[in-house]
Amino acid sequence: MRNELTIKNKLGLGTAPLGNMFREVPEDEAMQTIQSAWDEGIRYFDTAPFYGAGLAEMRLGEILPSYNRDEYLLSSKVGRIVLDEQEEKEGLFEFGRKNKILTDYTEDGTLRSIEDSLKRLKTDRLDMVYVHDISPDFLGDEWVTKFDEARKGAFKVLDRLRDEGIIKAWGLGVNTTTPIEVALELEEAHPDLSLSATQYTLLQHERALERMMPLAQEKGGGLVIGSAFNSGALLGGDHFDYKEITPDIKKRVERFNDVAQNHGVNLKDAALQFSTAHPAVKAVVTGSTRPDRIKEDLQALQATIPAAFWEELIEKGLVSSKAILPGK
Repeated sequence: MRNELTIKNKLGLGTAPLGNMFREVPEDEAMQTIQSAWDEGIRYFDTAPFYGAGLAEMRLGEILPSYNRDEYLLSSKVGRIVLDEQEEKEGLFEFGRKNKILTDYTEDGTLRSIEDSLKRLKTDRLDMVYVHDISPDFLGDEWVTKFDEARKGAFKVLDRLRDEGIIKAWGLGVNTTTPIEVALELEEAHPDLSLSATQYTLLQHERALERMMPLAQEKGGGLVIGSAFNSGALLGGDHFDYKEITPDIKKRVERFNDVAQNHGVNLKDAALQFSTAHPAVKAVVTGSTRPDRIKEDLQALQATIPAAFWEELIEKGLVSSKAILPGK
């Protein structure tokens, strides 16, 4: 990264749940969660216009402006513009605001997205900017065309803003590895910090180890890891990678639980420590709407995990032998 970022505790607050992902989160609960994160020492906050059609940004904007802007890092995303027009919603953020969202990776769209985010967040700057969901899981076959739109638009704008010192870093914010890999190999653009959600986790990391992680190191950039619990699947939740969990994934989680019980290990502790152990990883962002979860996550990073736990996971084929493990 052009400007090396130091993220306290290697932990940040991801705010997708605060955009009413999967359920309607009461305002007081959202405010308590953000305040709890601050009180526990979290100084990195990640958000996006897509999270509830601006709702997550607006909620951060009710708390963070009361603190010194130089004391925390703030990232948001571009590629989607929140319109005034209303529509019925379904999917991840059906409980969010009803504002229609336009997908736009052009230069003008990128600048407008940043300007709108600053207003909702009630701040004068973003530290990091991610190009959001420019990936086949959201765009299908159209992702290649949209990637080219971003290459000619968003990437150039963000390169310039970073080189001028207006932002500290930029990259992609996606749920698959290929777009990050392609972007890192471009000659005309220079992303230096990307947010990889769901792809470098205890449950799912083999594909990332093949190319994404080595490329991030080779190009001198870094990664922020999102959804370290794969939408809660690892901790007994009903979703895996933002979709309903499948029987096969449930069985895989059960195998992890069996090994954890053998060694008296909490899987949350193992998941967060695994995702932060690789040298390419600058931080992990965890999302929550429960104020007490923030403290749990911080404690998880300090928990003692026996080497035998990791060894058994490798022996049973649950963790790749190529993975860089905590304490190694």
